[in-house]
Amino acid sequence: MKKILVPIDFSKPSEYAAKMAAKIAKKTNATVYLIHLIELPSGVIDMGSGSKFSIPESMLYLRKTREKVLEFKKSFFSEDIIVEYFIKLNNPFEGIKKYAEKINADLIIMGSKGHSEFEEIMIGSNTEKMVRSSKTPVIIVKIDDKKLKLNNLVFASNFKKENKEVFRKFLDFANAFDSKILLLKINTPARFESTFDAKQKVKDFIKEYNLPKYSINIYSDTSVEKGILNFSREKKADLIALSTHGRSGISHLFTGSVTKNLSKKALKPMFTVRV
Repeated sequence: MKKILVPIDFSKPSEYAAKMAAKIAKKTNATVYLIHLIELPSGVIDMGSGSKFSIPESMLYLRKTREKVLEFKKSFFSEDIIVEYFIKLNNPFEGIKKYAEKINADLIIMGSKGHSEFEEIMIGSNTEKMVRSSKTPVIIVKIDDKKLKLNNLVFASNFKKENKEVFRKFLDFANAFDSKILLLKINTPARFESTFDAKQKVKDFIKEYNLPKYSINIYSDTSVEKGILNFSREKKADLIALSTHGRSGISHLFTGSVTKNLSKKALKPMFTVRV
């Protein structure tokens, strides 16, 4: 893991994301790339003859923004962490996606609220879009976990072949922290499977990987969402990992609302990768 992209808007959630990025970068010697996306108010950037040109108000606006980014960098990153920063005039979602591809980011860390429908629309939408569309792993951070550890990581899946690439990217992350991996398959009344068959499916899925510290867990609950949350709480998991789907937000095992609901209810960080 060499490059971590952290979109910032100076909100509390982006501060939480920065703190997690600092901890991961210190452990992995990764470079952190802070990016602040802005859409200037009408009149600040004027369009003429098909090209942009700046006026004094825009120069002042950008200078003040740069000062805020530098202060943000100083507040959350020690001098032994390499931090680059960029200020881009772009739609936040498109800008994050474009820049992640440009630097070939290994990980994107984003803060999110989403406690209510209004907050979800105003704050959570860009995070949700990135989760649905990004081939780069995305970590969603919701709280300031000062005692953050990455000892026990849950990987919840249906353990079908199409999720192997997702699992490989997750392992790259988990191995950097020598974490124990809790492989989790949820049994529900609607999709019941015997414990023997479910465990065998997980064993077949991981047989090509060298996993020094892991456990296979078959957990029964009334829904996939409740099963993931309840299991993670029981095991005091430090992070929940899921595969996502570009259209619905979650891959074949889950309904379209599961990732969305989990991102609201799970206080621990969530690691997502699009199938």
